[in-house]
Amino acid sequence: MTDPGVDPESNAVPLTTEPPKLDTKKTVAMAIVGIVTLVLIFWKVIPRIGSYDDAWIAIQGMTVRGVVSIVLAVIVYNIAYGFPFMVATPGLSYRRSFQLNQAEFAIGNGVPAGSAFGLALEYAMLASYRVKAVVATAAIGAVGVWNVFISLGLPVLGVIAIFFSGRVESGGYIWAGVIGLVVLVVMVVVFGLIIRSEKTAAAIGRFGNRTVGFVVEKIKKRDRPDFVPAILSFRSSVADLVRERWRSITVAELAVALTQFLILYTALRGVEGPTESTPILAAFGAFAVAQIGMMIPLTPGGLGTVDAIIIGLLTAMGVSSGTATAADLVWRASSYVPQIIIGVICLVTWFRKAAHQFARSGSHSPQDA
Repeated sequence: MTDPGVDPESNAVPLTTEPPKLDTKKTVAMAIVGIVTLVLIFWKVIPRIGSYDDAWIAIQGMTVRGVVSIVLAVIVYNIAYGFPFMVATPGLSYRRSFQLNQAEFAIGNGVPAGSAFGLALEYAMLASYRVKAVVATAAIGAVGVWNVFISLGLPVLGVIAIFFSGRVESGGYIWAGVIGLVVLVVMVVVFGLIIRSEKTAAAIGRFGNRTVGFVVEKIKKRDRPDFVPAILSFRSSVADLVRERWRSITVAELAVALTQFLILYTALRGVEGPTESTPILAAFGAFAVAQIGMMIPLTPGGLGTVDAIIIGLLTAMGVSSGTATAADLVWRASSYVPQIIIGVICLVTWFRKAAHQFARSGSHSPQDA
């Protein structure tokens, strides 16, 4: 029986949707801005809300049990990180999904302005795995959409968690969370309607033309964009996949987010002294709200921006500046450094094998895929 997602007849599947072409000048400019922003955050911003000296003292006081807990959390997180593309790509093994996700992480989070490189890498790796082009496009699109939903949903849940942690007094937090939740639900409903019916998808595109297009026309003084073709094209590529696998994709993406929080929470408990015990809701709230820093495209993977928000929120909720800084630094080092190393190994391993594979085919190289 032929697998619906993998083509056994070819060594490399040409893509019907070309990977994004990089704007060299823009990429270099974004890289420079990212590096400068990163230096300023860790050199100027974090010392104002945290304390490196106290953080080092807290880290030195960690017990063996605390270190072991962090190591176990890192292992669980990296295992979970291998599932999203496996559940979104029919026929793709866990080993290949793990290799793809980790390699993309190394590029997307280890290189300034690396998100475009990471997207191109996903297409190339799926092609080398003999995944049909249409299936690769659907998987990348679905995983990307779910990443957006998680990035938007976590801050909303974080605001609500902070309120119910009892560490804040203002009811404004809960109302901000409720409003954000309503916005998120509207987005999910609109996405669901687009997937459900081509006619409804076209109607939503026309509504966008009348509303968003009007604003674009007035502000940028240019013709209104036509959203209908883009929405219908997107729907045709992901509709079947989403209808069949939305539950498993949701579980996989939530597992990645929650296991990353597990690393932060074990790091926080590890650096806390015997007199400190931060409620899990407060810790989750700081972690979840900080994910909004991922949407600021200045540094790779929210490096620096997310850290500053976590430290600021933890200290605002009564955690000492040294402990908050130490927890963030341990979390960042534990969740970032090992994964970058794993990702580089996966990337090198894939490239060597793919180079031989494409050489045998005589017509493609990993860069062409």
